[in-house]
Amino acid sequence: MKTATTIEKQIELLHSRGMEFPNEKKAKEILLDIGYYRLGFYWFPYEKTYPAKNNRNHKFKENVSFDNVITLYYFDHDLRNIIAPYLYRIEVNFRTFLTYTVSNRYKNDPTWFADSRIVNSEFVDYLPGSYKTIRKNDAIKHHHAKYINDIYAPAWKTLEYMTFGDVLYLYSSLKDPTLKETIALHYNIKNVEVFESYMGALRVIRNLCAHGHNIYDLKLQKRIRKGPIAELEGNRLHNLTGGLLVLTYILNSISTNRVQDLRYKLNLLVSQPQISNIEDVIKELKEFIKGG
Repeated sequence: MKTATTIEKQIELLHSRGMEFPNEKKAKEILLDIGYYRLGFYWFPYEKTYPAKNNRNHKFKENVSFDNVITLYYFDHDLRNIIAPYLYRIEVNFRTFLTYTVSNRYKNDPTWFADSRIVNSEFVDYLPGSYKTIRKNDAIKHHHAKYINDIYAPAWKTLEYMTFGDVLYLYSSLKDPTLKETIALHYNIKNVEVFESYMGALRVIRNLCAHGHNIYDLKLQKRIRKGPIAELEGNRLHNLTGGLLVLTYILNSISTNRVQDLRYKLNLLVSQPQISNIEDVIKELKEFIKGG
């Protein structure tokens, strides 16, 4: 098992592998601030054996500077901060539209999400465990204090506190295929499986952003299904460029102004002079963003 090392030893190791340090004092401050392990996700593309994760020798390519790594780190940080609010906008919109549409279809069943006639039994069986967390919220506590015989609060309350993943699980569990099609069509997607794939990809990116994970080199484990987005093919079926295509497509059905805002902010990000130092790493992403 590896043991902890000092900042000085970390720099010594990186230097022995070929990394240059224009300002070693500043590098020490950054390593102590951000951490060796976290920064490893950002110097990985500069290794000679990249993108291979097995049999890595950890040697760096020629003329790799610690400054390149830090530029990439802050680019990724800014990229997450830019797209996160738009992912949240989609999440809220989907949660709201799902709740509104299904609740109005089953007006006499305010807890339709727990009804095995409406959703499949797997979700109904899963719900009690999930609801234990939901019930910790003050608004839900207040509901049960007032309506002591209710097992669940109504959909318009309960779904507000479900995770994005659980809301997507609930959607996929709806038994009425026409209802699922109606919701997907609201986002200009005819095929339910394509819609679920798009939303699933956005959920993954949303979670990565929320937890501060690197996204510039995103590799989705489950590739995005082909659908109405013509540019979605090849590597874009599982990388961040594909995710941004999905994001802008779904967002466009909610607000064209927000799509314009997003593109403007992304263009500003990749137009910064220092980004030229990491162009090789983000080449496709930059070309996509600049191309609109």
